[in-house]
This record gives sequence, C-alpha cells and structure tokens, in this order.
Amino acid sequence: MDGLLILIPIALGLGLVGLVAFLWSVRSGQFEDLEGAAHRVLFDDDQGKAKAPKKEGVSHLPNKSSQKEK
Repeated sequence: MDGLLILIPIALGLGLVGLVAFLWSVRSGQFEDLEGAAHRVLFDDDQGKAKAPKKEGVSHLPNKSSQKEK
C-alpha cells in the first residue's frame, strides 16, 4: 500500500510530461506534413548534381594481392 503512495504521483508526473511533450510537438508543427517525409524517401537528393570522379587505386578494402595466402 505504501508503494502506491510513491507510484501514483510518479505515474501522474510522467503522464503530465507526456502531455506537455505532445502539446509542444503539435504547436511546433511536428505533425503538419506527415506524408512529405514518406515521399522524400523515394526521391534522390543528388538529381542534377555532377558526380565527383573516382580516384583510381583508392579503396576501403585491402587488395587481394596484398593479403597473404594461407
């Protein structure tokens, strides 16, 4: 029973924090464009930009010839 005296105010406090966070997100426009982000995923950001030329001999992986055969 004593635990309820601690848990109920904690639960009410967390609920109040959640309500405040929700109201802040609504007022700041977080829910204005719900479908825009889903559509932006489908399109390339680099359309029309010139691609940088690749440098020869630069690789993130080691060459097979430099690895020792076991």
